[in-house]
Amino acid sequence: METYRTKAYAKINLGLDVTGRLPNGYHQVRMIMQQIGIYDELVFERAGGDIVITTDNKTLPLDEKNLIYKAAGHMMKTYGICKGLRVHLNKKIPIAAGLAGGSTDAAATIKAMNHLFELNLPLSRLMEEGAAIGADVPYCILGGTALAEGIGEKLTPLPSLPACLVLVAKPEASVSTPYVYTRLDAMAIPHHPDIDGMADSIKAGNLGGILERMENVLEIVTIRDHPVIAALKERMLRLGAAGSLMSGSGPTVFGIFEKEDTAQKAYRIMKEEACAKELFLTEAH
Repeated sequence: METYRTKAYAKINLGLDVTGRLPNGYHQVRMIMQQIGIYDELVFERAGGDIVITTDNKTLPLDEKNLIYKAAGHMMKTYGICKGLRVHLNKKIPIAAGLAGGSTDAAATIKAMNHLFELNLPLSRLMEEGAAIGADVPYCILGGTALAEGIGEKLTPLPSLPACLVLVAKPEASVSTPYVYTRLDAMAIPHHPDIDGMADSIKAGNLGGILERMENVLEIVTIRDHPVIAALKERMLRLGAAGSLMSGSGPTVFGIFEKEDTAQKAYRIMKEEACAKELFLTEAH
């Protein structure tokens, strides 16, 4: 039986702005998205008439609440696929962490079905199908570095970041993205990130210009409920990070390091201090 094996990569938000709310409840955003080297491993096989998911993570639902299941069901319905799908997920990306762990698995599912069932759909069509599953799924299909607008589905690819290392810390807490956006609606945003300036800095290969514009408006909600986020940011900066920010709706915090020895030392110290439930040292991918 033919199989399709792939890695589904996590993302961070180098900048995240919310510019409005649509009548359907979705929020209009402007974000700089960056893929990083933390990934889930997935194996897909064509099977009988059902969608069957197995995983090494006992906390994940395996029914329609799982975005893999939702993406597979959507593709089957849309393209008249009568056969089923077996999926095994080796989960490495932290859950409910602001790293698009569910969205990237859904993106991998859409690409896998395009291959296994010989749909021959172009990348642009795959991204359109991803938007039906979740706002971050089109970006996860595209990958790399990108400006995301609209509800996150309008994507403009950008050049790769200058060489740097990324220290990623996921604290014990988990955060609900809908809850954070609902709370944001009741608050005034004191300052909007310079997303255009960051995009220009990326195009110019100016890491300093990128770092000085790192900002996430969702921090004003999530840090109030989880002050550990502010503590993690401060710790990374004290340990030599050139910039630090919360990713997505949180609670994961990342730090950008320009020198490998500084990044390695910061990783060792934070590991010894056990200041986060999960800690990774990786790079922009």
